Amino acid sequence: MSNLFSRFSIKSKLLSIALASSFFSMLLALLILVIINITEVKRKAQDDFLAAATLIANRSVAAVMFDDHGLAKENLTSLANLPDLLNACVYDKQGLLFTSLDHIDAPCPPSSSGMRTHTDKLTIYVFEAMLMDKEPIGSVLIISDLSSALMRQVKFVGVVLIVLFIALFAAFLVTIPLLNRVAKPIAFLAKTAEKISRNHDYSIRAHKCSDDEIGILVDAFNGMLETVEAKNKTLVALKNNYQTLYDNNPTMVFDLSLQGQILSVNQFGARQIGLSVNQLQHTSIFNFTHPEDLANSRTFFQLCQKYPQQVHKQERRFICNNGHIIWVRETARLVDIGNDHQHVLLVGEDITETRRLADKVAYQASHDELTGLTNRRHFDTHVQDLVSQAHSDNSSHVMCYLDLDQFKVVNDTCGHLAGDELLRQLGELLKQQVRKTDILARLGGDEFGILMAHCSLEQALLTGDKLRNAICDFQFAWENRSFSISVSIGIAPINRSSGNAVDILKEADAACYAAKEKGRNRVHVFSSNDDELAERQGEMQWVEKIRVGIDENRFKLYGQLIVPIAEREEGLHFETLLRYQDEQGKIIPPGAFLPSAERYNMAPALDRWVISNLFEYLGTTPGFIERLELCSVNLSGLSLSDETMLDFIGEQFRKWQIPTYKVCFEITETAAISNLSYAKHFIDTLRKKGCLFSLDDFGSGLSSFAYLKNLPVDFLKIDGLFVKDILEDKIDWTMVKAINEVGHVMHKKTIAEFVENKNIFELLKTLGVDYAQGYGIAKPVPLREL
Repeated sequence: MSNLFSRFSIKSKLLSIALASSFFSMLLALLILVIINITEVKRKAQDDFLAAATLIANRSVAAVMFDDHGLAKENLTSLANLPDLLNACVYDKQGLLFTSLDHIDAPCPPSSSGMRTHTDKLTIYVFEAMLMDKEPIGSVLIISDLSSALMRQVKFVGVVLIVLFIALFAAFLVTIPLLNRVAKPIAFLAKTAEKISRNHDYSIRAHKCSDDEIGILVDAFNGMLETVEAKNKTLVALKNNYQTLYDNNPTMVFDLSLQGQILSVNQFGARQIGLSVNQLQHTSIFNFTHPEDLANSRTFFQLCQKYPQQVHKQERRFICNNGHIIWVRETARLVDIGNDHQHVLLVGEDITETRRLADKVAYQASHDELTGLTNRRHFDTHVQDLVSQAHSDNSSHVMCYLDLDQFKVVNDTCGHLAGDELLRQLGELLKQQVRKTDILARLGGDEFGILMAHCSLEQALLTGDKLRNAICDFQFAWENRSFSISVSIGIAPINRSSGNAVDILKEADAACYAAKEKGRNRVHVFSSNDDELAERQGEMQWVEKIRVGIDENRFKLYGQLIVPIAEREEGLHFETLLRYQDEQGKIIPPGAFLPSAERYNMAPALDRWVISNLFEYLGTTPGFIERLELCSVNLSGLSLSDETMLDFIGEQFRKWQIPTYKVCFEITETAAISNLSYAKHFIDTLRKKGCLFSLDDFGSGLSSFAYLKNLPVDFLKIDGLFVKDILEDKIDWTMVKAINEVGHVMHKKTIAEFVENKNIFELLKTLGVDYAQGYGIAKPVPLREL
């Protein structure tokens, strides 16, 4: 029934509901009316006959008391005209029948025992007692038939029913247009929805007929359509956008079966291969794989299936339709698309240009750009390989370190272009002189290295002389000028007892340095028993320690007091000294590392470290600047010619707000004389800012007094070599006296170094020296202990 009803239209459903509800309402009303009428008929009949029974009972009291049957019957006869009366009975005090109307259709019961007023089907029995002074003396029973009364009510109900049907039909006729007003907008809304669903045209709108709930529904429906239309347009735009991105994505996107069959591919991927999307579909991707990569590609597919949760990557070559080969970096994984179907999603990026550049970069990373020879980095790797080989199979190899002797002449005379051309030509010359298995490299500016695998020292010496002679015989021509070149060669053996690659390079470099020290243009073989090479290696080891010390702040600042010899009060005056603290915490004096710093051009970096850390200490230690009279800082000769050092010092003064007049820079006499023009410019620049200068180790140079007038310094530090033996050596006494007097004539204060005891101090006092410094005054201590 419900299924049948669900197939009805809205109009039919509303009509059915209206008819059903009207029918059941009318039926219910009819039932209620019948019940009410029957009840009313019974009640009215009972009331009427009860009144009649009461009247007869009152009239018949005397007849019963006096046993007057005639009077009693006469009283009953007055009831004969009552409609629907069946019989009337009078009973005496004993309950026996006294008299009746003698109607045979409804005889009177012989006894009134148990008699009461009640209804039996369509017959009503009305019983009324006769009372005399509230004592029963008899009773009256009236029997009546309700059939006629009920029939009259049925006829009345029939008339009512006809009227109701007429009213229902009239109401139905009036309801149909109203139902149409309700059902028609809903039907139209349903047709609109069906049309939209069929055509997928979300621009269609439902027509609004009223402002009631259906109108609200139409508004909501149209609003929903606007939202759907907007979202549909957005989705279509996104779909088109994603499709465009998919097709034009600069990667090759393949949807592959587990066997490698191409199920779909984007347009960019198809263009890369040189075919259309349709041509590629249902072909195997292995058809376009380079034969050398085919086995790896099949293994790659197996890995994707074996480890579906992982993303797999590989690089392989594709053969395009035109025969060109491209390198592709593939990223793939297994994708579950449902219904137990699995595909391989593969995304490929064309890295042909990247591979070409990578090969080029790899070549450049391992070769010198200027000469095309192996570079230092790659050469070091080969050295380590030969060291490892020598350790494993006890083989013997040799490294040669070549340093050109007159390269700087060509570079300074003719310029860098000439120097570069010379290096290129020498690279070609050296290639012709070594074996094909030898590794020739450019290690630095004018330095070359040769690795000779499986070569004895004797063979290496012969090759070294061959190389030296070839370079000596070589004439370099540039712009109508000709240059002769020589080379110093160091040879280091590589065997089981050799250290690592760094050690081999150090040994070969040290041997080359020894060759230069002995006159250049020669070959020198490294020997662990060579004292000169041992010293050279020791200095080279300090190069790395100095670099690490600067990076890790292993250097420590010390200070040694400088006191006035005359009895006068001055503030704190000291010279800043440098110490190195090794990994075990041991303090190492500067004599161990300063020679290496000077030789390997690391002195300026040390000077910068000292200045920045000293100025930071002065600027951040409370009260130190206030009690400071003068602080001396040593500068190396290399720093004097460093064009950036002046800017660095000025920056540190500004950063830490140090008064310039409280800082005195010490330069050695030798460094100042060897860089006289630089030194004079350096001193003048800083003195204009208020800084002071001291000439250290004065008297040690060959022409001290001649150059002194050209150096605008404020202090002369008398070389300690003259001071320490001044008590015993008359010449030292004379030198100190002369330096002090010349300094005073030039208005410069003097400071005596190496003042070891009180006697020297007193003698200096008699000579008129201004200041004293030495272990007899105070030993160097950390700055915080000054």
